[in-house]
Amino acid sequence: MFHDFLDLLYPRICYGCETALTTNEKVLCTTCLHGLPIADLHLETGNPVEKIFYGRIPVENATSLLLFEKKGVTQKLIHNLKYRGQEEIGGFLGTWLGAEINQLSAWKQITMVIPVPLHKQKLKKRGFNQVAQFGMEIAKALEVPYRDDVLLKISATQTQTLKKRFARWGTIEETFVLENEDALIGAHVLLVDDLVTTGATLEACAHKILTIPGVKISLATMAVTH
Repeated sequence: MFHDFLDLLYPRICYGCETALTTNEKVLCTTCLHGLPIADLHLETGNPVEKIFYGRIPVENATSLLLFEKKGVTQKLIHNLKYRGQEEIGGFLGTWLGAEINQLSAWKQITMVIPVPLHKQKLKKRGFNQVAQFGMEIAKALEVPYRDDVLLKISATQTQTLKKRFARWGTIEETFVLENEDALIGAHVLLVDDLVTTGATLEACAHKILTIPGVKISLATMAVTH
């Protein structure tokens, strides 16, 4: 009754279409949930995310949960997450993807989940890393540590989506540093991010982590452009 009363005062809104959610709905209404462009690339060998990184970095596994379409529900979700502070979206998607990959033996080899980091100035301004809850829920599903104290971003760069891959490559890799490096020795790291387009940011993070002996890399994002 108390939750019903709160819903009357502060109705929970679907982040896809902004209609009021029912008691049993979370983050998205049933209509938007069924309309999501689901990718489920972890079920596909040689999938489009893996192909992005062919010849660039060695990747054990790679997946994206959703397809990103301009003006689509996925874009609305990521926008609400990043710019309106709706962190529950990241947790919702992380719980969903975590439950799926936890059923696959190849993904059970992962020993650590690491988010693509934000520079401390952007983190202070935004108040949170938009992939934190996503990564935490995946780590919980896989029963492995979530570590945001290993890979750090040391320079605030212009948003990467506005630049061409080769124009930005000269500086992007130098914006990341490692700390607590001993934790990475022999680890199978799952790098998580919100969206993969050209893959330059994930590639730069992976190159930095792969300087540690015995490390393997897998990748997971909320969405991939297509």
